[in-house]
Amino acid sequence: MNFCDAYKDCQLCGHHCGVNRFKGERGECGLGAEVLVSSVGPHFGEEPELVGYRGSGTIFFAGCNLDCRFCQNWDISHGQQGHRTSIEKLTEYMLDLEKMGCHNVNFVSPTPFTPSILEALHNAREQGLGIPVVYNSGGYESLDVLQMCAGLVEIYMPDAKYSEAQIAGEFSGTPDYPEVNRAALREMQRQAGDLWEVGGIAKGGLLIRHLVLPNYPVNTRGVLEFIATEISANAYVNIMDQYRPCYKAELLPGMDRRLTLQEYEDAVEMAINAGLSRGFA
Repeated sequence: MNFCDAYKDCQLCGHHCGVNRFKGERGECGLGAEVLVSSVGPHFGEEPELVGYRGSGTIFFAGCNLDCRFCQNWDISHGQQGHRTSIEKLTEYMLDLEKMGCHNVNFVSPTPFTPSILEALHNAREQGLGIPVVYNSGGYESLDVLQMCAGLVEIYMPDAKYSEAQIAGEFSGTPDYPEVNRAALREMQRQAGDLWEVGGIAKGGLLIRHLVLPNYPVNTRGVLEFIATEISANAYVNIMDQYRPCYKAELLPGMDRRLTLQEYEDAVEMAINAGLSRGFA
């Protein structure tokens, strides 16, 4: 299978732009068919189950299919700061990360470049890559791209940002984020199941991240209740408290300050009340 044929009619995310990126056409992400990599190396700031004691082998891709006004990596995501990288070089990066001792290869913001990543991953597997790969995304994936990933991705790590269409549209330019994200989470769970570990190191499954936003508890409650009732009560959910006003956040209602301790504790209580217990306790 030539994964990169998908660039000819791009349906990789919820935007379903349908552009031919090989011909230089640009959709909502503004990216072509050439892979842009921002950085490569062991990372120790991820979840403990990914980091272990030798680090998560991250490959940060430039660009993004979301337009989050509060993005903390806006220079990379919106500024598309990265170097052009061939599929052969991408394969080399994966193998090098394994040689460094990393527990996994962690693709950060992979969605717009998934076809090239899968081509490189297929090559890396043929050359002996043995560690799991992590698909670390914003959670705005199409079912088309996830079906391409089936059998190749061991660990899915999506965001679940919004349960409310209004703020999804205002904050990230994607009013349909809740429905697209929910369909993606269901498919990821179907493929990979609950997160599982060996010796405290993740080997497969679904790990969901939710960034708690100041002043929007109803949004958080909706996300957590959906996960508990329609994904899995045993789902690993990292309830994240590190929101800070970045990029254009000060222009958004209620988003010009950090999260309070009480808001975070309320979010954890919501998760417990919904029946969740992994990732934050």
